[in-house]
Amino acid sequence: MVQDQGETTALPEALLKIAKRELREDRCTREQCLEQLRNWVAKNEDLQNVRCDDTFLLRFLRAKKFSVPMAEQTLLKYLNIRRTFPHMSTQLDYLEPRLGDLIDQGYIFAVPQRDKHGRRVVVINAKGLNPKIHTSCDQAKAHFLTYECLMEDQETQITGLTHVGDFAGVTTAHVTNWNPTEFARIFKWGEQSLPMRHKEIHLINVPSTLKWLIDFVKNRVSSKMKNRLIIYGSEKELMKCVDQGCLPQEMGGKMPMREMIELWKQELATKRDLILGLDKSILLSDRGIQRKSSFNAEKASTGGPNFVSQIESIEGSFRKLEFD
Repeated sequence: MVQDQGETTALPEALLKIAKRELREDRCTREQCLEQLRNWVAKNEDLQNVRCDDTFLLRFLRAKKFSVPMAEQTLLKYLNIRRTFPHMSTQLDYLEPRLGDLIDQGYIFAVPQRDKHGRRVVVINAKGLNPKIHTSCDQAKAHFLTYECLMEDQETQITGLTHVGDFAGVTTAHVTNWNPTEFARIFKWGEQSLPMRHKEIHLINVPSTLKWLIDFVKNRVSSKMKNRLIIYGSEKELMKCVDQGCLPQEMGGKMPMREMIELWKQELATKRDLILGLDKSILLSDRGIQRKSSFNAEKASTGGPNFVSQIESIEGSFRKLEFD
């Protein structure tokens, strides 16, 4: 196991204050929880080749405000989503042609500047995805790659992320690119399994035909996440809530999107080996993931007994869109 000690001491004092205020983190808590989580990983027979450096383990501890049992569960769920959806969450190589093309087109990238809260801003640009070329698998891999890269940064673990989604150019093909059942499943699992702090989600240029999809997503996530999702009618409204310097020029900001994308590719290059190395981590069994009961687990993961009928309704909406 890698014992990567002391790397947190280099964080600025202002950042450590945020960690204390928002995450209940101080040096003593951090060291004790890291030791407990590291020992748990070492003794867990269901885990193989799991990284035990501070930065990796702190992803889970910070996401759960240093509750070690909750961090353990999130780590298991994180490995389980990678095991269950390997075609979407592993082999995240930005040099792979299909994935590299999505990045080049600016479908999803992190802006180099941090906002006034110290957060990285993730831009999702629907025009950057051509559904005639890219599958839902390509799309999911682009998201997983982005988040894996950002989670390697301790400052981002503490401050969290801001998201800006531009839906201009969305077509029926963008929507029907996904099987709705798989979309709902991976969206819900992703919220529960990826140790990230999604602080703000700003959406712009959402066509009226997609409002039902936004409502569907809202009903699948926690109330906390639901309250952080805001839809704007114009770029002017958006810039009242998102720093202009954190938006590409094409969305009313200052730096051209192409420059932002190239800087993002440089960042991906520095983390490439770390991200690809995550594929060595193996969850042999999901028996350690706590479930109240199989029935309650199904309700918790799907949103209740009406989920199947809701999915059938969504399927119908997808098909209606497809043939309109």
